[in-house]
Amino acid sequence: MSRKIISVLLFCVFLFAGCGGEKKKILAIGDKAPDFSVVSMQGETITLSDWQGSPVVLRFWDTECKYCRADTPIFNYYFAKYKEKGLHVLYVNTGREPLAVVESFVADLEIDFPVVVEGGDVVGKQYNVKIVPQTIFLSPDGTIMTAILGGVGEAEFNEILGAYL
Repeated sequence: MSRKIISVLLFCVFLFAGCGGEKKKILAIGDKAPDFSVVSMQGETITLSDWQGSPVVLRFWDTECKYCRADTPIFNYYFAKYKEKGLHVLYVNTGREPLAVVESFVADLEIDFPVVVEGGDVVGKQYNVKIVPQTIFLSPDGTIMTAILGGVGEAEFNEILGAYL
């Protein structure tokens, strides 16, 4: 079974499955991505709908995640290479660790795209994120293309975003 098919299945099972008795709309691939507005560590207000017309990569992470440290250089590479073509990347930290630790991670890995620390987990709750790392790819029209649990490599970036970059 290909990694893409596994990613889709995991996406459906883990990312958007409702828990408990609370009724939530279950998101699926092809659905419109929920809009949000957050302030990045860099002080920039980011509203997802402002990025309409461009591919977007949302990465939910924390500093203790081994995949996050290992594959951040790939995110850096793709952002640097394709930001002029409209690619947007947003790292959404869980907010469960001290801000100084997050700042150190961002500095050590030279992250040049916006990073948000989610103390209230606003975006994570909208996307029903329970496990990190999770990477959600949005098409330029704002629909959910896929999500990947765990590390992300160049092959996934090329396969998922290649048509848009």
